[in-house]
Amino acid sequence: MDIYLLEAIINGILLGGVLALLALGLNLIFGVVDVVWICYADIVMCGMYAIYFLYAQYGVPLPLACAIAISGLAGLGVLVHLLIIAPVLRSPPLNQLLATGGLLFFLQSFATLLFGTDFRNIGVRLPVLEVATMYLSFARLIAFAISLVGAVALYFFLKRTYLGTAIRAIAQDREIVGLMGIDDRRIYLAVSAIGGALAGLAACLLALQYDVHPFIGNTFGPVIFMICVLGGLGNMIGGFIASFVISQIIAIGGYYGSTELSYVFAFTFFIVLMLIRPRGLFAP
Repeated sequence: MDIYLLEAIINGILLGGVLALLALGLNLIFGVVDVVWICYADIVMCGMYAIYFLYAQYGVPLPLACAIAISGLAGLGVLVHLLIIAPVLRSPPLNQLLATGGLLFFLQSFATLLFGTDFRNIGVRLPVLEVATMYLSFARLIAFAISLVGAVALYFFLKRTYLGTAIRAIAQDREIVGLMGIDDRRIYLAVSAIGGALAGLAACLLALQYDVHPFIGNTFGPVIFMICVLGGLGNMIGGFIASFVISQIIAIGGYYGSTELSYVFAFTFFIVLMLIRPRGLFAP
C-alpha cells in the first residue's frame, strides 16, 4: 500500500474520533428531546473562544480553561433549552428548525461583532510524530484518545446509572415514562447539559488543531448533521460508525484530489445513500 495513502487513512480515523464525539452529543439531544440543534457546531465555536481567551489572553492553565469551557457550555446547553427549545417544543418541526437556525446566525453575528473575523490560535504547538516515514499529528492523536474516552464514559453513564436509564427510557417512549413518575422536563435539562458538555469537550480538542473564528461552525456543522442523518437520527451507535465512514471518505478523497473535492465525494455518497435508505444506514 502507498505509504501516503496509509497516512491519509490513519488521519481519517483520528478525525473520525472528534466527529463521533460531536455526533454523539447531537444524536443524544435529538433522541431524547426530539429537536435537532442546527446551532450545535456554533455552540462548539463559543467553547473554542472561551478556551482562547482563558488560556491565550488571561493565562489560565489549559486544563483549567478546558474544564471551565466544558462547564460553561453545559450551562449554555441548559439555557438554550430553556430559552429557545422549551417554548417551541410542541410546535411543528419546521418552527423548531427555524428557532435553532436563528440561534446559529445570532451566535455567528454576535461573535463577529465582539471579536471580528480574525483567525485566533491558542498557541499550543504539539510535535508531529514520524512513524515508518508517516507523519502523524500528536494533537490529533490526543484528540482521538480523549474522544474515545468520552464516548465510552457516555456509554457507561447511559447503561449503568439511574439517570442514564431514565434518559434511555424517555428516548424509547416519552409518554409511558411520564406515567412511571419520571419528570421529562428534568431529563430534557440533563440531556441538554450533557450535550453542551460534549460540545465543550469537542471545543477543547478542536482548539488544539484549528484556529477559531466566528464561522468555524460552518466547517463542521453540515458534516456533523450529515453524519447524524446517515447513521439514523437519534441512533448513537449508527452516528458513531457513520463518523468514521465519512471521515475516511474525506481523508481518502483529499489524498486523491483536494480537500474541497473530498467534501464533494462525502456529500455525493450521502445523497446516494439517502436515495437508497432515506432513514439512514442503521435505522430499522
